[in-house]
Amino acid sequence: MTGDTDILERVNALKAAGEAFALATVVRTVSVTAAKAGAKAVIGVDGSLSAGWIGGGCARGAVLRAAREALADGKPRLISVQPEDVLSARGVTAGEEREGVAYARNMCPSKGTMDIFIEPVLPRPELVICGASPVALALADLAPRFGFAVSACAPASDLAAMPDHARHVEGFAIDGISNGSRFIVVSTQGRGDEAALRAALTAPADYTAFVGSHAKVAALRARLVADGVPDERFESLHAPAGLDIGAITPEEIALSILAEMITHRRAGQRAEA
Repeated sequence: MTGDTDILERVNALKAAGEAFALATVVRTVSVTAAKAGAKAVIGVDGSLSAGWIGGGCARGAVLRAAREALADGKPRLISVQPEDVLSARGVTAGEEREGVAYARNMCPSKGTMDIFIEPVLPRPELVICGASPVALALADLAPRFGFAVSACAPASDLAAMPDHARHVEGFAIDGISNGSRFIVVSTQGRGDEAALRAALTAPADYTAFVGSHAKVAALRARLVADGVPDERFESLHAPAGLDIGAITPEEIALSILAEMITHRRAGQRAEA
């Protein structure tokens, strides 16, 4: 029980810190293997094993490699480490993938087989909301229901309107570092538009959007480019923010923005489907 407790404690600590990791679980063994079904290990983004155990060198290299790949693309892996003769009998080679199973060679004298499921555990995507407009408040309310962690950036006098679950940041100083994917939505609507959009365009993000009309964005673009913001930064800006669903109310506009964010976030998965 001590090993399981250590793993759970490590998993909880990494989740609380918002750090990515992979959880490897031995799901099946055949013949003699060092680790048995149910064995688990926690693997960090650098490929290091930080808790647990899933066997020695026979499987370790293949598991760590698969964990790094899973953390890079966010997709789980099922790998089967088998001796050369078993692979040959199946007609597969090490490094080949068939029907969702990736095969690797077991070079150890034990000649056992281990199947290991590797699950990437990634931090919740961050939604940075600049402003405390009605649309911003609706976004802050809805976003956690879709798995987003919310950070609210606004003048101190406006932050009190933001919900308690949001991380409050006074002003528009957007942090440069994020452990996971980041989405930024500027919804100042007349209160600090230029300062907020400048901060959003210069911060690293997977998606950046501005709530406002084409005319307003054009005017802001002209001023910011004249003040030194590279024009190409505007090429990836979603403005007006949100999918065109005929939204009118703040809640409907917030929903259209979340729909656009989710479309962007799931683009790779939709392509595979």
